[in-house]
Amino acid sequence: MTLAVRYTSARTLDTAPASHSAPGPGEVELAPAFVGICGTDLHIFHGDMDARVATPAVLGHEMSGRVVRVGPDVEGWQAGDAVTVMPLRWDDTCPACRSGHQHVCQHLDFIGIDSPGAMQQRWTVPASTLVRLPDSLPLDRAALVEPTAVAVHDVGRAGVAAGENVVVVGGGPVGILIALVARAAGADVRVVELNPHRRSLAEELGMATWNPADEDVPALVGQWTGDAGADVAFEVSGAAGGVDTAVEVLGVRGRLCLVAIHPRPREVNLHRFFWRELTLVGARLYDRSDFEKAVALVADGTIPADRLISKVVPLTQAPAAFEALEGGGDVMKILVDCTDDTQGATV
Repeated sequence: MTLAVRYTSARTLDTAPASHSAPGPGEVELAPAFVGICGTDLHIFHGDMDARVATPAVLGHEMSGRVVRVGPDVEGWQAGDAVTVMPLRWDDTCPACRSGHQHVCQHLDFIGIDSPGAMQQRWTVPASTLVRLPDSLPLDRAALVEPTAVAVHDVGRAGVAAGENVVVVGGGPVGILIALVARAAGADVRVVELNPHRRSLAEELGMATWNPADEDVPALVGQWTGDAGADVAFEVSGAAGGVDTAVEVLGVRGRLCLVAIHPRPREVNLHRFFWRELTLVGARLYDRSDFEKAVALVADGTIPADRLISKVVPLTQAPAAFEALEGGGDVMKILVDCTDDTQGATV
């Protein structure tokens, strides 16, 4: 018998037995090793996505693990292979898919939200979602490949180029990853973040930070850029004030990349967009090339994944881990260890 972490109602998670049958045609059964808790998981936990999520729902889409069994007609995979999963299943028939944008399929199944996720001891997924991991990459670090793929996609959508000035508004896990990927692309990066622990981590990773609570960020950007303004801003905070800051710091023809999920409409200074000919781009998910690049960045240490992991907890302590993340403080990324439900750190 295996266990799974399930969302049952707002602010309620449980661990319950999960049944599994042999993988069918085109499917692979995995043993998840580590699963990260992300902001979307917290939105589900808060009940904000009840209109979309069918309960009880097994959560989790940031993962690493190993193949256990392969179904009929599956080639190229065998038991023991180290993998992560690109958790997208599209229909290949909608207008988005037909135009080559399957990752934003109009009927997308985001695995871990719309269908059962990885926070369980056995997980069956389509073989087409697997992404191979190098044997040299520790599986706890590999659990950060999925959020790194988000960052790779975001930086690509914004068109960040070497020598550009980039402001990342919001220094949580995805914000820090965006900053690291942008820096690897040759940009000069600043991170805007209220939380002192997150600012401290960014600084330890070699990035300058600003605290918007007691610093005039647009003025500082002016000093930094000789009054030119930033070339690119990423809005990763999800807050109204973050939107204002991301718009205000941009120079002429600057690009604003919207990354955070804003659950309600925000006021935006459209006059600024008109006056400086700004561009707004959305960045939602990723494609396979983003995932493959993310694997390489984590594997070669460009993304210091171990520095972003705050705690690792066993499966049975996942509900407490969600509550710990809610409280903020000195926490960045918490991983759930699905390999042992009796051992691990306490939250």
